[in-house]
This record gives sequence, C-alpha cells and structure tokens, in this order.
Amino acid sequence: MKTPVLPDLLVICLCAEWCGTCREYRAGFEALSAQWPEAGFYWIDVEDEAEWITDLDVENFPTLLIQRGECVLFFGTMLPQHAILQRTLETLTALTDAEAQAYVSANEERAVWQSECNIRDALTAHVAADRV
Repeated sequence: MKTPVLPDLLVICLCAEWCGTCREYRAGFEALSAQWPEAGFYWIDVEDEAEWITDLDVENFPTLLIQRGECVLFFGTMLPQHAILQRTLETLTALTDAEAQAYVSANEERAVWQSECNIRDALTAHVAADRV
C-alpha cells in the first residue's frame, strides 16, 4: 500500500459531534477549505478518533491545529468565527521558512507544540488506514 502524501499545510479542526458550536462551525470550515486548495483541511471528531489523537490536549471547542511541514504554527482554541481562521491562515502562510522557524521557537508554548502537537505522522497513518 502506498503511503499518502499530505499537503504541506494542514488545517485541522478538533471538535465533537455533540458540540453545537462545532456543528455550526463545520460548514464555514469546509467553505474555507475551498479558498485554500493547497492546504489539507481535516475535521477530526476527538471522540470518534480518540485512539490516535490521545496526546493532544483539547480543552475546548473548536480547537485548531495549523501545521506547515514539520512546524506546528498554531494549536489552541479559536473563537468560532471563520474570519479569524482566515486571517490567521493569511498571517501564518505569509511567513518564510526562516520566519516560521523563528516564530515556533519564540516562546516555550510554541516550542512544546513542536513535540506534543505535531500530528503529521499520525494523520498520515490514519489516512492510509482509511484507504484500506
């Protein structure tokens, strides 16, 4: 089986089906994905997918994870307003690779994200398993 290749830019929303805010947020999240065709937008239900995302500390909904390559650029709760995600994506994707490295190293919280929130390998394995 061929390992899937994920896009460089991952935009992951960690939510739960029982959460009304999440259900309301989903349509706009999916609409944003059409505006960012180079990115991989993934909607992950933290309860249905708990076995492979156990290391992620989701405290509230919606929780967003934005990763470019191996750099986790954002991990945390975001107000459920799509314009905020749009602006965040515009800002983070404008960073050069050197700027992104400096950004993720700029404080302890972002440094921790790099080891605790890098979801690329787990997501690749999950996508591959879904194709079987």
